Parts: sequence; structure tokens; C-alpha cells
Amino acid sequence: MSRTTDPGNPNDLQVGDIYEDCSFHPVLCTAVDEVAGVVLSGISLIDGTFPRSCDALHCGPIRIRVEDVMAIKQDFDGYARRRKQELGIRDSM
Repeated sequence: MSRTTDPGNPNDLQVGDIYEDCSFHPVLCTAVDEVAGVVLSGISLIDGTFPRSCDALHCGPIRIRVEDVMAIKQDFDGYARRRKQELGIRDSM
């Protein structure tokens, strides 16, 4: 079965996928709410916090491979710093 990409969910993230949220956490997607846009919800694979939610269009979540989650977890602060540099985001601290 092929998926049709929703313009509000350009990376076509679905329940069961792992994505990077706005705080750079790898998140296991547990719900996709399409009522007001496409809102992804899930559980952080860094610290277990939930629900973690992102707008699939405006937050820009990206799919993460299962193989990468352990490396991210081992040095989450370093990963977040690298991602901020890649995206040109400045720390507010």
C-alpha cells in the first residue's frame, strides 16, 4: 500500500515512525491528529516525556532511523548542538 503525502505532513510521518521534534528529541509517534492541520504526538526516546507534540508542517519534524536513536541518546546535548548549528538556531542562554 503506498502512502499519499499530505501537504500538511510533508514528511508523511505516521504512527510508529520515529521523528525529531522541535526540541531535537527522537520521538516515537503515537498519534496523528488531522483535525486542525496535522499534529504529531508521541513519547520521547530520550527521557520518556509525553505527550510531545509538533505541527507536521510548521515545526519541520524529520524522520529518524532506529539505528540513530542510541547514538543520539548517548550524547543528546552534542546532538542538539549540532542540529542547532545545522539549522542556524542560536541558543537563548
